[in-house]
Amino acid sequence: MKKLLTLFFLSLFICTIAGFSNAEDIRIDGSTTVLPVAQKAAEVYMKKNPKTRIYVSGSGSGTGIKALIDGTTNVATSSREAKDKEIKSAKGKGIILTAHKVALDGIVPVVNPFMKIDKITMDQLRNIYNGKIKSWKEIGGPDRPISVVSRDTSSGTYEVWEEKVLKGDKVRPDALLVASNGQAVQTVAQNRYAIGYIGIGYVDKSIKVLKVNGKTASPESIRDGSWPVARPLFMYTNGKPSGVIGKFIDFVLSKEGQQIVNEVKYVSIK
Repeated sequence: MKKLLTLFFLSLFICTIAGFSNAEDIRIDGSTTVLPVAQKAAEVYMKKNPKTRIYVSGSGSGTGIKALIDGTTNVATSSREAKDKEIKSAKGKGIILTAHKVALDGIVPVVNPFMKIDKITMDQLRNIYNGKIKSWKEIGGPDRPISVVSRDTSSGTYEVWEEKVLKGDKVRPDALLVASNGQAVQTVAQNRYAIGYIGIGYVDKSIKVLKVNGKTASPESIRDGSWPVARPLFMYTNGKPSGVIGKFIDFVLSKEGQQIVNEVKYVSIK
């Protein structure tokens, strides 16, 4: 009996210690667009708060919100607002989806640097993605088929593109669907005749950003709304966050946190 009691209290002590060690853990999942913001903010925050461990992953906006509803993540990152059906589903499980706008983004159309086209219109983008325009020759490029790269339907970036560019049209059936902004960049960089779209934070020298309707994507045009595919980026929590989660959200919204947003090439909200 004495041995059993000893084992019981030892187990209880280990569980208690384990509970305390995990008390300051934060799990973040969701949008690959918001991923660079979340990763950099987590890195800086953990250096300032060594007891806190933050685990960041990017599986898509819809997947992140579902994980928050299911209780498998503490913070869901999203490049779109939560849908009515997601809010309803959350309420059914006692979860209140609470949005925190942490940055601004512009979705930009990108091509391979080889392509001798620098600008495009919203109508041309729509007709490329719905399949009405099939050759670069139709918009002043070479007489070659356009390889269309799009995001999968679980992506918040895809949903904003569908709403603002396609205006309800479906993406042409032969489009190559990729799971992340990074994959879109890589695919376009490797195909001279491809076109894709990404969050502005993923722009690098391997691709070329097109002007749209004569506008250049910039912090100013994104902030004032003149860039035609601008949007806010969010972190969602269950209700008003408290404890370590609240402190992390406050950090992201602080002056230092907003500077991180700019450092990873998105647009600060302040």
